[in-house]
Amino acid sequence: MTDDKTPTADTRAVEPEALKAFAHPLRMAMYSALRNEGPATATMLGQRLGESSGQTSYHLRQLEKHGFVEDDPDRSRGRERWWRAVGFRMDRLDMLEDPTSATAVRAVLQAVIAERAQTLTAWAAALEERHGDWSAQMASNITLDLTEDETSELIERLTAVVDDLGARSGAAGIDGRRRVRVYLDVLPLPDTAAR
Repeated sequence: MTDDKTPTADTRAVEPEALKAFAHPLRMAMYSALRNEGPATATMLGQRLGESSGQTSYHLRQLEKHGFVEDDPDRSRGRERWWRAVGFRMDRLDMLEDPTSATAVRAVLQAVIAERAQTLTAWAAALEERHGDWSAQMASNITLDLTEDETSELIERLTAVVDDLGARSGAAGIDGRRRVRVYLDVLPLPDTAAR
C-alpha cells in the first residue's frame, strides 16, 4: 500500500473496541478522505474538512492507535507527517447483538451506505462530462440463489480478482491510471414466501 491504494478485502477484520473508536463522525470523514483522495497531512485534512490541524492531528493518532491509518513512508519528510488509510473489513456482524458495539456498527454501516450512495450519485451525474473518455465502467446488480458455502466461495473468488489487480496497480496519473472504485456487496436478501 505504498501508492494511494487501500488494501482490499483480505485485510484485517476490525474488532469491537477499534470499531467504537472509528465510529466518530470526524474520524470516519478523515478515513474516507484518505481512502478516496489518497494520503494527506493533518493540515491538509483540516482544510478539506473545515477543522483545525490540532483536531485532525489528535483524531489521526486515535485512528493510528486502532490500525485504521499509518504513516506514508513515501511522502513523510522532516516534520511533515503524511497519513494513508489502512483497509479493513467488518465481517463480524454478531457485533450488532452486543449492546456495547451495536451503536458503532450501525454508525459505520450507515456511513458506508451514505458514502456509497454519494459516490454513485456523483458518478451518474458526471457520466457524460467526466467519464466519456473512459469506457471501462459498470454498475451491476445480480441476484443469485446460492448456499452459504457457495456464497463464501463467491466472496473468495471476487476478492482474489480484486486483490490480484490491486497488487499489480500503480499510482493514479501514471501510465493512464485513474482511481477506480470497486464495490463488492454480497449479502443475503430477506427470506420471502415460496415463489
